[in-house]
Amino acid sequence: MAAQTQADQIRSAGGFIAALDQSGGSTPKALRLYGVDDDAWGNEDEMFDLIHAMRARIVAAPAFSGAQVIGAILFEQTMDRDFDGMPAAEHLWNVQNVVPFLKIDKGLEDETLGVQLLRPIPGLKDTLARATDKGVFGTKERSVIHAANAEGIKQIVDQQFELANAVLDEGLVPIIEPEVNINAPDKEACEDILLAELAAALDGLPEGRDVMLKLTLPSQNDLYAPLVAHPRTMRVVALSGGYSRDEANARLAANAGMIASFSRALTEGLSAGQSDEDFNAAIAAAIDSIHAASTT
Repeated sequence: MAAQTQADQIRSAGGFIAALDQSGGSTPKALRLYGVDDDAWGNEDEMFDLIHAMRARIVAAPAFSGAQVIGAILFEQTMDRDFDGMPAAEHLWNVQNVVPFLKIDKGLEDETLGVQLLRPIPGLKDTLARATDKGVFGTKERSVIHAANAEGIKQIVDQQFELANAVLDEGLVPIIEPEVNINAPDKEACEDILLAELAAALDGLPEGRDVMLKLTLPSQNDLYAPLVAHPRTMRVVALSGGYSRDEANARLAANAGMIASFSRALTEGLSAGQSDEDFNAAIAAAIDSIHAASTT
């Protein structure tokens, strides 16, 4: 019953998905933006303790609830930790009515043919089984497009859907994330090629095997409308991709049917040195603005 409720929430509820899934490579930058310098930690374990404390503070804010935040993407170490004494995924759903997802990718290959494919994911089946046991609803996996190379973009989409099918086989819902670099000189051409490849791949999915898409906000408004309307698409969410929160919100509001799945744009303006009152007010303002853009 819970899984169906979660699926219904992800399909149709008003709101957005918080991306709380910075991994080892992106964590130092996230901490610096949060006001925690590199000299505050001496090893990787201490670094992850600090980023978990930031995430726990965000999740503990009164505004962080299913009323506006319908889902949250977790880093694997976050899934294995607690929020307020309760396993993270269990806390998100049972306490806050926020559907939990898990980032499963292990980073990117070097760029070839204008794209960065996913690295191999060792122990994938075991990770998915563990996620299921912990109450996780779905997964997220990110690769990146840097240039309008048709062969490279096809490789990205083929790899993403191969992994998506492995995730679906284990009863979880994949968020397919072929990010287009917002600084790509031929960004619009990248998006046109990606649209065609994603539409063809969705057409190849049988009924009952539905996926989500996480896409860079397109240069042409409503470019991805056919993907939003596709019967195999559970939801299309947008990454902020380096845009400021204000710009990301403005672009999102111009794309009907897409909702946010922001990371940096969500945490913009938060600081470790803020009082709880100021921190909670700042995250509430961020959540309000992103929710408004996602429901416009």
